[in-house]
Amino acid sequence: MNVASKRTLIAIQYPDAIEKGGSEMDKIEIGFDFSVPMPVVLVGTQVKGKVNFMTVAWCTRANAEPPMIVCGINRRNYTPAAIVENGTFSVNLPSASLVEKTDFCGLVSGERVDKAEVFEVFYGILDNAPMIRACPVTLECRLVHTLDLPTNFLFVGEICGAYADAHIIKDNRPDFAAIDPLILTMPDNTYHHLGNTVGEAWHAGKGLIKKT
Repeated sequence: MNVASKRTLIAIQYPDAIEKGGSEMDKIEIGFDFSVPMPVVLVGTQVKGKVNFMTVAWCTRANAEPPMIVCGINRRNYTPAAIVENGTFSVNLPSASLVEKTDFCGLVSGERVDKAEVFEVFYGILDNAPMIRACPVTLECRLVHTLDLPTNFLFVGEICGAYADAHIIKDNRPDFAAIDPLILTMPDNTYHHLGNTVGEAWHAGKGLIKKT
């Protein structure tokens, strides 16, 4: 059954749900303009000798060993060409206190606005992957793969260096409450704080495992 047929079937089976929003148990069609809540990062590059940062939300870990991260960036932006040319980029995790500067870097293009002075910059082992000192966690990456999609490039980078502020480390691990990362939801286009802890991963569901 194709997508159009499925939509017709839903409309026939649940006409009230489609028109009125339905009850808590009904599923209604919401369209494809939906994204899973995402952490907001600032991707750093060096373009024509100048430091540039772009706000990116489509970013996640992509491989365990070697450690890799993937960022989806629209091909129309200024940043992709720099990533391809240099073969490097940085991923900087801002705290909620940096929301104004973070949003600014997504509102203006580095092609027209010099963002070099927005943040204090430092470098690790890569010469052309600028990182932001004000961000509590920063990663420098070497480009290992580029996937060309209809609207976006997916850049896969191997993490060559990872740095964090000492005060956000607790029991030898990053403390995400202290990091206070920005979370973006779409299509309402809203920044959020990290929510409350609700369970421990790889532990909360153990009670449902059948004993054999």
